[in-house]
Amino acid sequence: MATIVTGVILAGLNGYLVEAIALGITDNGGSTAIGIGMWMGAIMWFNVWFIIWPNQKRALGMVEADADSKKKSARTAMLFSRTNTMLSIPMLFCMISAQNPWY
Repeated sequence: MATIVTGVILAGLNGYLVEAIALGITDNGGSTAIGIGMWMGAIMWFNVWFIIWPNQKRALGMVEADADSKKKSARTAMLFSRTNTMLSIPMLFCMISAQNPWY
């Protein structure tokens, strides 16, 4: 949560928050790369807090659930964790490459 908040604050302070969220449409593509990275980061954050963590709690028995629900929750958490892993490298590439002008 702190990473998302800090990133949004920094983008706002540096004056590219709206352009990045709009994927560079408002500034002729200058913020496209960082915007794609920010959207991937937001998707990953959503996956962790609203899909992976609730399912992981059920799978680990931290929340009452029957055996079938635990098994399904464990698989869901695993699949979304893999999704986050697969998104992490392109997200990092987009955020780092944003310092190089592509337009």
